[in-house]
Amino acid sequence: MPDSDPDPKRPQAQAPVLTDLDKYLIGEGTHKQLWRVLGAHTHPDGTHFAVWAPNALSVSVVGDFNHWDGSAHPMQAAGQTGVWEVFVPDVTDGALYKYELIGADGGTRHKADPVGFGAQHPPDQASIVRDISGYGWRDADWMATRATANDRASPISIYEVHLGSWRRRYDDGGRPLSYRELARDLIDYVAFMGFTHIELLPISEFPFDGSWGYQPVGLYAPTIRFGPPHEFRDLVDAAHAKGIGVLLDWVPGHFPTDAHGLAQFDGTHLYEHADPREGFHQDWNTLIYNYGRTEVRNFLTANALYWMEEYHLDGLRVDAVASMLYRDYSRAEGEWIPNKDGGRENYEAIAFLQQMNTEVYGADPSVMTVAEESTSFPQVSQPVHTGGLGFGYKWNMGWMNDTLRYMEKDPIYRQHDHHLMTFPIDWAFTENFILPISHDEVVHGKGSMLAKMPGTEWEKFANLRAYYAYMWTQPGKKLLFMGCEFAQPEEWNHDAELNWGAAEAPEHKGIQSLIRDLNTLYRETPALHVKDCEADGFAWLSNDPSQSTMAYLRKSGSDDAPAVIACNFTPVERLGFRVGVPNAGFWEEALNTDAGHYGGGNRGNLGGCEASDTPYDGQDHSVTLTLPPLSVIVLKLRDTQ
Repeated sequence: MPDSDPDPKRPQAQAPVLTDLDKYLIGEGTHKQLWRVLGAHTHPDGTHFAVWAPNALSVSVVGDFNHWDGSAHPMQAAGQTGVWEVFVPDVTDGALYKYELIGADGGTRHKADPVGFGAQHPPDQASIVRDISGYGWRDADWMATRATANDRASPISIYEVHLGSWRRRYDDGGRPLSYRELARDLIDYVAFMGFTHIELLPISEFPFDGSWGYQPVGLYAPTIRFGPPHEFRDLVDAAHAKGIGVLLDWVPGHFPTDAHGLAQFDGTHLYEHADPREGFHQDWNTLIYNYGRTEVRNFLTANALYWMEEYHLDGLRVDAVASMLYRDYSRAEGEWIPNKDGGRENYEAIAFLQQMNTEVYGADPSVMTVAEESTSFPQVSQPVHTGGLGFGYKWNMGWMNDTLRYMEKDPIYRQHDHHLMTFPIDWAFTENFILPISHDEVVHGKGSMLAKMPGTEWEKFANLRAYYAYMWTQPGKKLLFMGCEFAQPEEWNHDAELNWGAAEAPEHKGIQSLIRDLNTLYRETPALHVKDCEADGFAWLSNDPSQSTMAYLRKSGSDDAPAVIACNFTPVERLGFRVGVPNAGFWEEALNTDAGHYGGGNRGNLGGCEASDTPYDGQDHSVTLTLPPLSVIVLKLRDTQ
């Protein structure tokens, strides 16, 4: 029977927002737009609140609108769903709130909204009512064409960014740039540098700056550190206007134990496992989601869809996938519980990842999902219907580890470890790989990319230039963390901006110019990107461990001109270096890392060389090169049309 109270603003007078279909889908764990019914939603006369807390004895919404009084606005159970809801009149956008729960254990707790769209700036912990409707997107052209931008046959070069430390306003207390300032300055810079995408370290609300966002509390709330939700949309919209895709680091693998978060949300282990052998990450002192619970899977999967739909994000990079896949991840014997078959694989997490990828790509196949997965787990980037996890791409952590080990060695010893640069090609096409030089490589005492390089100051820069050119010409999409593009001398510090002063020094500016030219070459040369993920797009020409040299061929598989790459990883100039080429004609020196404007010695081949009819390296023709010390040269057949 409807309430007959004459005051239409009383909470009891509002009809429930959850329909019978919503209740059914929530119970089934298949509500793909969960955020449209849970959380805080503004209406003309007030705000509707709904939260899932199935084991709570009672739930109230408390906030600055009722003096944080738990007796003022008690919530009502929505059938058997475990959801509690209430309409509170006169509450508008910007109001602060939490849920007061009397838990199954009898204790009272105050929790932030798990599906809240906004939150206070840490260390304050309340959720904020945010009306996220009505944004005027201007990116229709990008959205119509992004399937091509994200395709594995397209050039994908990603600039990884921590928004809080890219630049700071030292004329304003040293604060980070706002979303709107980043929409101008960051996006202009990324476009200038020629990157195709940016990847943001997690911006879902998180309590501790030192976690860099990897311990999120508010998965549905863009962090307030840089502005409210619409201003985050301004950043995404600005990127799309410049033809730049935006990826978000997404963390469904764990969450912090903060009292206002998901831990023991309703007095029970609701989101997490009760047994610490399944529910606690020893490495990070965080809790692990219970992927076997349908409502938890729904909460996470809907969150992935939320970022794509509400914020037009172009993809998600899923953090720490390996920690999800294995029950014994970073655990000693006796510290983990085997699966039902006695093995180490986490069947529930595997099923969740497959479901997430199926639903994300099912909702919009033009986006991408990327796995940070460091093991040899099979078929990470293969379709779910063939037994894969369903990701679009996977980070090639093995490539990164092997090649950096090689580059860190004194060149005199590299001849003994030549395989570190060549062996990764043996598995390069088992997945759709991204070659990552991420934030993890320049923190915690690992030093900057420049500091990893051996030799004199000149040799350090030459080594780094050669390594970057090797990376950009190897099969696989590219990812580079901010600051690495100009060889920041120090390792990354999240509490300060990048060392932009160093970027003005000639040798650093030379590295920056090289990255810009590598991005241009990569984008404009089909041979360097079309078959990044296919074996027939790559062929070895030569490998000489004794001289630490190598040469290889990249091709697109069509009528596009191939590219030949020659590498010298010693500080010794190689004169008369013969390389086989597949075609007669003039082979232009499209890029030489020893060029003077990159900070090199300006040694090379005077713009290119004519191929002779002398067969070599299994090819019908060959060229003879001067290969400068610690250098990479890229040759392209001159277009005769």
